Amino acid sequence: MTNYDPNKRYTWAQEDKFELNGRDFGLILNTLRAILSTEEAARIMLAQQASASLEGCLARAVEQGTAKEVVEDEPVAPPQKL
Repeated sequence: MTNYDPNKRYTWAQEDKFELNGRDFGLILNTLRAILSTEEAARIMLAQQASASLEGCLARAVEQGTAKEVVEDEPVAPPQKL
């Protein structure tokens, strides 16, 4: 059996299972609740939602042909001023 070394990187399969005892489960749950209840976390989650909305808008623009993929060898036109 190999000993755990915190200085090394490890990997595992998606289907592998890890087991937590009640104390560790409660510690993780309460820590996440405390972090997610902060004002900063609310702003970050809102920013993530806004980012997902913009990504969806860009995806639709690509599908409709409005936005086009940049080819590295081609010069990019500067954005138009409003």
